[in-house]
Amino acid sequence: MQCVSFIKTIMILFNLLIFLCGAALLGVGIWVSIDGASFLKIFGPLSSSAMQFVNVGYFLIAAGAVVFALGFLGCYGAQTESKCALMTFFFILLLIFIAEVAAAVVALVYTTIAEHFLTLLVVPAIKKDYGSQKDFTQVWNTTMTELKCCGFTNYTDFEDSPYVRENNAFPPFCCNNVTNTANETCTKEKADNQKVEGCFQQLLYDIRTNAVTVGGVAAGIGGLELAAMIVSMYLYCNLQ
Repeated sequence: MQCVSFIKTIMILFNLLIFLCGAALLGVGIWVSIDGASFLKIFGPLSSSAMQFVNVGYFLIAAGAVVFALGFLGCYGAQTESKCALMTFFFILLLIFIAEVAAAVVALVYTTIAEHFLTLLVVPAIKKDYGSQKDFTQVWNTTMTELKCCGFTNYTDFEDSPYVRENNAFPPFCCNNVTNTANETCTKEKADNQKVEGCFQQLLYDIRTNAVTVGGVAAGIGGLELAAMIVSMYLYCNLQ
């Protein structure tokens, strides 16, 4: 009985931390959605390059809502000894774990499929918003500056975009090399000749270069999820 009481306490504290993290993610997500420019001004240079391929605000709101709900279920289930809440907590965590494993397999084994899927999502957004939507343009400018890349696949992603229609030129990032400066006009011919690599391939290179760190973080998160599932099922099976 003392063991159950100890595990119950650990479960409450652990999920309280998750609950607070979820609330923080929600707050940041709402901040980014309302005033993305100020967020990028403060955190842009330090932000993860991978996060800049998606709408950061909506991503954080969605992730924060899930983490918030998960933390609440874990705390409530352990505190009230509710088998229903504990089982719901277990199944949600199990679904998240399976989704993460599936995403990792797709990313590692089926990189081409993942690239095609992301291309269908990202490239149309670039053609539609780059040059007209300030926050979106700033996010991509930051990404291309940090990764020294051009577009998602290459310079052709910007064709027919508001930026190209307005300036009759491509973003300077698509023409940068040792013989060119960002002040020169980046024409289609220059971009085609210099063939600056797309950001997706550059991001893959960075991930592979830091594979040990990425793998360690992923293994740590997976281990915590497995531990939380085991603890929740232990409590579920030992509650009267």
